[in-house]
Amino acid sequence: MTGPSVNGSTGPTERSALLNAEERTDANGYLANDSHHKNDNRWTQWPMKVAHLTWSTVVRDYVNIFLFFVPLGIVSGALHWDASAIFVLNFFAIIPLASLLSFATEELAASTGQALGGLMNATFGNAVELIVSIIALKDNQVRVTQASMLGSILSNILLVLGCCFFVGGLRYSEQSFNTTVASTMSSLLTIASASLIIPAALSATLKSMSHPEPGDGPSPEVLLLSHGTSIILLGVYVMYLYFQLKSHSQLFEETPSDAEDVEVQGENIEEEEHLLGPWAATIVLVIVTLLVAICADYLVGSIDSIVQKTGMSKTFIGLVLIPIVGNAAEHVTAVVVAWKDKMDLAIGVAVGSSLQIALFVTPFLVILGWIVDVPMTLDFHTFETVTFFIAGLVVTYLIQDGKSNYLEGGLCLGMYMILAIAFYVYPDEPTIGGIFSTLSGR
Repeated sequence: MTGPSVNGSTGPTERSALLNAEERTDANGYLANDSHHKNDNRWTQWPMKVAHLTWSTVVRDYVNIFLFFVPLGIVSGALHWDASAIFVLNFFAIIPLASLLSFATEELAASTGQALGGLMNATFGNAVELIVSIIALKDNQVRVTQASMLGSILSNILLVLGCCFFVGGLRYSEQSFNTTVASTMSSLLTIASASLIIPAALSATLKSMSHPEPGDGPSPEVLLLSHGTSIILLGVYVMYLYFQLKSHSQLFEETPSDAEDVEVQGENIEEEEHLLGPWAATIVLVIVTLLVAICADYLVGSIDSIVQKTGMSKTFIGLVLIPIVGNAAEHVTAVVVAWKDKMDLAIGVAVGSSLQIALFVTPFLVILGWIVDVPMTLDFHTFETVTFFIAGLVVTYLIQDGKSNYLEGGLCLGMYMILAIAFYVYPDEPTIGGIFSTLSGR
């Protein structure tokens, strides 16, 4: 019997029929509402996902605590605060931005393959120095540009490499690395040194013959030599990239011992987990690059006032202060991997970054100055050229045996401190001539 029950409710069959009819009647509306809810969830999930990635990116590194200097630095420059405040705030603002720039580059390079990833690391690895130098070149601050380039090279091959050897040597009595890679990098470093010595020698010879005024610009002969040398160095750098990433890539691969295979495989699994996807990394790269450009513009614009107030030379600011800011992320990375006994990677970060500056960034800036009619040359002052040659010589002797310890690290750090003191007392406009003119006058 399927009639109504005692309490007036319908039977199971009628109830099922009514429910089915109601579902059929409301089926389109239900599906439409469900799709509408899904669209709402999609719009609400995106901001939450962006906020989560932003927070995860910021808290991954302790150096990002300095990010609050970024808005302060931009505001100080926009409102024309005191030059000292503008310089200091933007100085500390670029440090975390350099770290974020390095992180975004590594995340993007991880998803683009080895060859393209290596090219991106070469392009963006020294983006801070490149941006600062381009802005300084735009403002006709040729001395700041030259000093920033040379300072980045010296900072990497002496300060960064010295910290790697010293910190790693405190944990291990002796560390080893690939001698073939070290020999190749030493040869390229010698070529880079020669590319600065030859223009400096030519300039000194011409000055001893013509006796120009101190305010005169570079001679046409030095400009022609610098432009030709820069084009050749860019070609050498492209050849080196192909050699490293394609034709002889096996020489640059780390070969761990059998006892470390399990540990290395576990570390590789962890390293494959990346926080940012390609699109997110690209967005971070664009935003951080714009912020670096803004802060660098204010930083460079305040240099003249800082020189007048503090008595520091532009050479010291470009050679010591700006490279420390620009290479902050690389400093931390190299020291951390050296502590983990990954010296091949540490050598690649320290010396490889110097080669990028010497063979790619500096020639590129000379060509850029040629295009915008700014007399940027490879004629660095005699004292700077000699220091670069000596630093390269010291590093070549230290890495040619493929082994390192804390004493060698102490030697590099001591050499860097000596150069820092020397550049602090070094004037922006030294006397024309020097050692090269003395030799050529004999």
